[in-house]
Amino acid sequence: MKKWIVRFGALLVFNIVVLLVVGWLTPARVGWAALWAGIVMTALVIWVKPLVEKWFRSMAAKSANQRTKAGEKIVEFFLAFAIAFLVWIATVLLSGVSIGGGIFGAFWGYVLPPVILLIGWAIYGAIDDKVEAHAGALYDKASGRTATTTTDAAAPAIPTPEAAAGRRELQDGLTDEQRRMLDELGNG
Repeated sequence: MKKWIVRFGALLVFNIVVLLVVGWLTPARVGWAALWAGIVMTALVIWVKPLVEKWFRSMAAKSANQRTKAGEKIVEFFLAFAIAFLVWIATVLLSGVSIGGGIFGAFWGYVLPPVILLIGWAIYGAIDDKVEAHAGALYDKASGRTATTTTDAAAPAIPTPEAAAGRRELQDGLTDEQRRMLDELGNG
């Protein structure tokens, strides 16, 4: 449950920032609607986008053997753009975001935001592990828990003589046998 909350929260903050950028750079009117639109977009990205992406990719895979590498890259771009376009349309329809600027503004209000979303998703994909780890630490701090470290399940709970010898070797770089030989030299 924590993993989903952290992922949703981190992506929500990122999506709100992306929506504000969309509002600044395009004829889309975002404003305070960015909060609700961020929630809508985050839910779409987490739960709906993977399903639509899988469906689009399965349709495109039917003709993949007929395309060149360059053609495949073009198809991948258009698939990603189509998915971003659908997420943008759903976000506009389900939130208070509106598109202004007449016919010309409407065109750019529907074409540019998916491009900005694609760039945002690429950036988030590159930094998501770090962002989610930081958000997880904040979640633990806010809930009063301490961050737990994972331990190896195969590690013995009771220290064995071999483990104790290994720790001593790490401290001074000598094995037990070398240490015994040095002790004999010192006594002899």
